[in-house]
Amino acid sequence: MPRRINWESQIGRRMQLRQLHVFMAVIQHGSLAMAARQLGVSTPTVSEVIADLEHVVGVRLLDRSAKGVEPTRYGHTLHQRALIAFDELKQSIADIETLSDPTAGEIRIACPLGIAFSIVPRLFERFVNENPKVVLHFDEVATSATTSDLRGLRERRYDLILGRGGLSTHEAPAKDLEIETLFNDRLVIVAGAESKWVRRRKIDLADLVDEPWIMQEAETGNYRLLARAFQARGLPLPNANLVTLSMSVITHFLDRGPYLTAIPYSVAFCSSLRALPVDLPIAAWPVNVVTLRRRILSPVAERFIRCAREVVRPLGERPARSARFGAPTSS
Repeated sequence: MPRRINWESQIGRRMQLRQLHVFMAVIQHGSLAMAARQLGVSTPTVSEVIADLEHVVGVRLLDRSAKGVEPTRYGHTLHQRALIAFDELKQSIADIETLSDPTAGEIRIACPLGIAFSIVPRLFERFVNENPKVVLHFDEVATSATTSDLRGLRERRYDLILGRGGLSTHEAPAKDLEIETLFNDRLVIVAGAESKWVRRRKIDLADLVDEPWIMQEAETGNYRLLARAFQARGLPLPNANLVTLSMSVITHFLDRGPYLTAIPYSVAFCSSLRALPVDLPIAAWPVNVVTLRRRILSPVAERFIRCAREVVRPLGERPARSARFGAPTSS
């Protein structure tokens, strides 16, 4: 049982930002020696700083072994709160810089492949044109924001995530997240502009079973949704002539051949591909902008979210298949 800590005498006057900085470096690297190398100090110095910090809080913060160090339950709690404290300090400096120049700043964003290929280029182009002094840091992640990518948001590596689908996971409840749905996407079957199928007004799913198909890997959401649609109609899933996640490869083959594939409507909407008039018995899914509920967004992040709402508005209006961003929709 840890002794009761007096904030004024033990923490307010004795705990130093340097101690927390060293502690966080040790947690990040899992090693005193590696943290010392990053900080440019000796390993004994790091060990001494950690010992002083443990003395201040009155509990052991790290478990040491031959394999390295890892936080105790007390260390894990301090680390989580220290992340927030340092993030708020960084945000305060950014806010001060914004006060001196409201047009400048930085924003860090992540999103999965499908969103990166569809709305992100147009969103970034518009935002950068309107905010030329803002620096965008962007990571394209392999999965949607329903899994471990949320860790980057919680650890303050990202200001926001553009994610697909629901956000309730077994490992990390979504109660600490602010989730705004930008639009509802849906799976569509697409072909190239010269395909024989684009001239049809209505196509039955059964007509496409024996056509050449490009599929994605079986563990992807697109594949599972497509398999569910064929299964719901009592139809066999078509054989794949090509299996790939690469949108550049998919677009190349669809533009030049008889191939079909299934992708989100937003991807087709933002490309030369044509969504075919096939009724798929599967539900739509939300595309969300995800932020931390108790984190105050910077003015730059707020401007980015406003820009995102405006850019995706045509998708929410469900325009005709021939419509594209920046082009008038058919009535």
